[in-house]
Amino acid sequence: MPTAIIADDERLMRDQLRMRLEQVWPELEILGEAKNGDEAIELVDQLKPDFTFLDIRMPGKTGMEAATVIGSKSNIVFVTAYDAYAVEAFERGAIDYVLKPSEPERLKITVDRLKERLNKPATPDVSASVTALLSQLTEKISAPKPSHLQWIQASIGQDLRMIPVEEILFFRSDEKYTCVQTERYEALIRKPVRDLAEELDPKLFWQIHRATLVNVNAIEGVTRDIRGRHLVMIKGRSDKLEVSRSFLHLFKQM
Repeated sequence: MPTAIIADDERLMRDQLRMRLEQVWPELEILGEAKNGDEAIELVDQLKPDFTFLDIRMPGKTGMEAATVIGSKSNIVFVTAYDAYAVEAFERGAIDYVLKPSEPERLKITVDRLKERLNKPATPDVSASVTALLSQLTEKISAPKPSHLQWIQASIGQDLRMIPVEEILFFRSDEKYTCVQTERYEALIRKPVRDLAEELDPKLFWQIHRATLVNVNAIEGVTRDIRGRHLVMIKGRSDKLEVSRSFLHLFKQM
């Protein structure tokens, strides 16, 4: 029975990849999970899996850095969300990859490749190619990240979506979850509004309440209700979002 471990700092992403792998490769046994590169290296040494699914970006030791240590101990499969240059390199290289959130159709292609590789020992040429590819990608991955969030990972039922922040109309929190509202659907995340306010571009998202962030481009106008509360109207929707007094200054010129 083929074996694997999954390394990703996001628990939802680990759960989703495990579920998708069970669907497309039920014979694959997941031996363990890691939250960072250091844990992945330890698991590979302890469990000796055939395959290691490594998220490229993780706190501490990244997936790229972990891969250089793991070397030929396990077949590396990188998990990437939006590193287009990495995907292009993987298509040409000897390392496989999974786009996240993982979709069954694309994952099936990866699984078919991995099955072919199971009984093929790595040749010196392939090992050299992998080493060179890791070196190039590590250099690019080390480049500074964008200063503001570009994507939001949010759950919709059992699925996980990567939502570009430009598509989000507003965020609204309750005691446990934060609702992520787009034109087409509603999703949930656990990150509170106060954290999102620090990570999103303040020119694109205004905090109008301790529990609400709104996309400036989605604002149609501001109205008052019979109680005198100021409410933000959202383009094309019936939602009206309350504005706290401390944030009314944002709308003085509107």
